[in-house]
Amino acid sequence: REQAQLKASVVEEDTEEWQKDSSFAGLERVGGVDLSYVKGDDTNACASLVVLSYPALEVLYEDCRMVAVSAPYVAGFLAFREVPFLVEALQRLEQEKPELKPQVLLVDGNGLLHPRGFGVACHLGVLTDLPCIGVAKNLLQVDGLVKDELHKEQIRSLRRGGDSFPLTGTSGGVLGMALRSYDNSSKPVYVSVGHRVCLETALHLVKSCCRYRIPEPIRQVQQQGAE
Repeated sequence: REQAQLKASVVEEDTEEWQKDSSFAGLERVGGVDLSYVKGDDTNACASLVVLSYPALEVLYEDCRMVAVSAPYVAGFLAFREVPFLVEALQRLEQEKPELKPQVLLVDGNGLLHPRGFGVACHLGVLTDLPCIGVAKNLLQVDGLVKDELHKEQIRSLRRGGDSFPLTGTSGGVLGMALRSYDNSSKPVYVSVGHRVCLETALHLVKSCCRYRIPEPIRQVQQQGAE
């Protein structure tokens, strides 16, 4: 019920001035968030937040706290387990360095590309009211989307960094985009809308944040969590 109530607040379109400009003029800070678990332990995790400058993608702020995760893992409800810790990290930033608050968040996970159309990127976006984008490494198999031979053929058709194709479910809706994020990576990432951003803008921004396969805000936050 709570998920359905929150989902009603998701905004699937651009709401910010910087989103209207193809070069994202006015965008200065991009955040990345992730919860990384201690190996072999699904209760102790590092809740990490980084803020990078844009377009230079240099680290302006880092926060990593060990947290005890008590909510059980239930498929499709991961956000209830993880989002509270990411919200706390953003609240700490707002108290300590409000001038570094990110203007958009890249989230390691999905947004609308989710069994109920409300993944972790949507959940975090609604709770923080920040523009959010989901970027996943693996395809979530929902609404008829499967990693079949056709999907693999579409991936092979992505010739160079920046190429993409839409992820169209059997219901006819486009749930996200598969993006070849840079030339040397044959594996795509899966981009979906979280909150207060349209899919075209989300894709364009993720592309602009990629030096490697994983966009820099998420790559940096995962490196921090691994340390």
